[in-house]
Amino acid sequence: MHLNINLDWLSPKSPPLLGLDISSTSVKLVELSDTGKGKLRVERYVIEPLPKDAVTDGNIANLDQVAETLGIAWKNLGTRIKNVALALPSSAVITKKILVSASLTGADLENQVETEANQVIPFSLDEVNLDFQVLGPSPASPDDVQVLLAAARKEKVEDRVAACEAAGLKAMVLDVESFATQTAYEQVAHLLPDEGAGLVVAMIDVGAHNMHINILNDNESVYLREHAFGGNQLSVEISRRYGMSIEEAETAKCKGALPDSYQEEVLQPYRETLAMEIGRAIQLFTTSTQFLHVDQILLAGGGAMIAGIDDVVAQRTSTPTMLANPFANMAVNSKIRPQALAADAPSLFVACGLAMRRFES
Repeated sequence: MHLNINLDWLSPKSPPLLGLDISSTSVKLVELSDTGKGKLRVERYVIEPLPKDAVTDGNIANLDQVAETLGIAWKNLGTRIKNVALALPSSAVITKKILVSASLTGADLENQVETEANQVIPFSLDEVNLDFQVLGPSPASPDDVQVLLAAARKEKVEDRVAACEAAGLKAMVLDVESFATQTAYEQVAHLLPDEGAGLVVAMIDVGAHNMHINILNDNESVYLREHAFGGNQLSVEISRRYGMSIEEAETAKCKGALPDSYQEEVLQPYRETLAMEIGRAIQLFTTSTQFLHVDQILLAGGGAMIAGIDDVVAQRTSTPTMLANPFANMAVNSKIRPQALAADAPSLFVACGLAMRRFES
């Protein structure tokens, strides 16, 4: 899925590509390489904090600040690669599965997809970037194929492309964050019983303001939702409890410069609240779908980088829970400290999935 800005990069000699995740609090870049044995290697990564409100609700609010931060991140990464794969938030993209005749190809297929898109997209097609992907034969109708449509408002696409260009980078692929997490999930599935086959797995990406929930059944996505709770709640509580600004709270949290009472008074209640919100989100899934339970929870995102959060969630939801480390089965460049990578891994989930786009065939 690339929303009409792909430049024939999926040929066998696809150029090197960085995974770029622009979140509400930071810019993350990941560079992967192929070791030649079907195994990937993490070459470099960087997480660069964004100025407050440079990105709000998934939208770039201050393009200059984002471009400047992106330029700093790229310089700190220490690579020559300038091609990037980046993603739009799932909330900014309309996706829909449609059926079209299996006999259609080329321009006829494109015309039919546009006709169908007109029926399901609540904007003029002139206002959107539209893309589609043929998924394969329809199980219910042998003469048809399933096609996945994706559409995003042009200004959302153009803002991200412009930020890359202003930083001297080239946007080669534009994906959707939920699809990127599914790509990264491929590197985690081997850690699950039967590599996830037959399991209902809840991938929960805890961002600064929202939890992004993508639930898979038998390794296929069946449920996407956003839930209004995120890691920023912890900073707000630190600020309130200790009389700090939000910025001071963020800094103190990252540096571990908080009073001895912090663990008991603030961190443990936050863990419990986060676990309760995850429990609610899963309950909403089980009561609104045909699925009665979840077999496994995977936690990703910056809000999941809190010591012991997996144990608290497992206890609260009575569901096996693990932190999502997409690099667990990858080789690691000797310049990267493995402990640092493991600690940062949950927050690099989307960026990793985007970096993996280079190796798709």
